[in-house]
Amino acid sequence: KADMLHVSGHACQEELKIIHALTRPRFFIPLHGEQRMLQIHSQVAQQMGLDRNHIAIAENGSVIELTAKTLKAGGAVPAGEVYVDGSGVGDVGAVVMRDRKRLAEDGMVVVVLPTSSHDGGLLSPPEIVTRGFIYVKESGDLMKELQGIAMDAAESVTRKRGRDDGELRGVVKSAVSSYLFKTTKRSPMVIPVVTRL
Repeated sequence: KADMLHVSGHACQEELKIIHALTRPRFFIPLHGEQRMLQIHSQVAQQMGLDRNHIAIAENGSVIELTAKTLKAGGAVPAGEVYVDGSGVGDVGAVVMRDRKRLAEDGMVVVVLPTSSHDGGLLSPPEIVTRGFIYVKESGDLMKELQGIAMDAAESVTRKRGRDDGELRGVVKSAVSSYLFKTTKRSPMVIPVVTRL
């Protein structure tokens, strides 16, 4: 019967007792599950007669030393998640994963700033491009407000002498991000792009 099939990957306590009775382990390291589950499995093993000193509850990276007569926990080795990304294994860092999570949750807003190669001033209002953030056709007012916020922030920088593109991007990003969080309570990734014409 389908309703008798257990597919979660976690055995019930009675099943665990059967396995302990059949195998009679000398040492035991519970695996697979949350810390609470590991502790309960350790208690089940003790109920089945296993000495508490012969049980080790490990975390990722824990070192467990076994001999024919002893089990000793101590030390650790570097361990953690290994990300598989296309054909690459382990080459996706924490910053990239954080960015992907943010993009997945709140989307992105690109602010294109067309500037003069002569004096660095804005040549036209910034262009706002969104992906995964809002449906533009239904958010005309927000897009106009964003454009105004970006333009005011950009002009406050372009009027200054000695400013650079990094400062321009930083000021626009900060202004747009703050406005979006205040009005939408969301934090899309904001990417200012300075183009020279």
